[in-house]
Amino acid sequence: MNFEFSGKIWYWRGPAPWYFVTVPEKECREIKAMSTFVTYGWGMIPATVQIGRTKYKTSLWPKDGAYIVPIKASVRKAEKIDTDDTITVRLAIG
Repeated sequence: MNFEFSGKIWYWRGPAPWYFVTVPEKECREIKAMSTFVTYGWGMIPATVQIGRTKYKTSLWPKDGAYIVPIKASVRKAEKIDTDDTITVRLAIG
């Protein structure tokens, strides 16, 4: 299943800091409906992500009833993006 959406990058300071973009509510509902078929545990959903010209494999993380997409440092650097930038994300689930 494929999705495309725009969202703002945010930073999580936790013990292992990461940058994320939150999947919009509509897409989260669709992903959740298929989650039991694709999750490998803990609610993690494998996905291929494309931001700009950069494509990478990762997993969507469940958070507060939604899903969040981790944005790798190499992707942020290649695409020249940072916290609070609005980006377009293409997701391929599975």
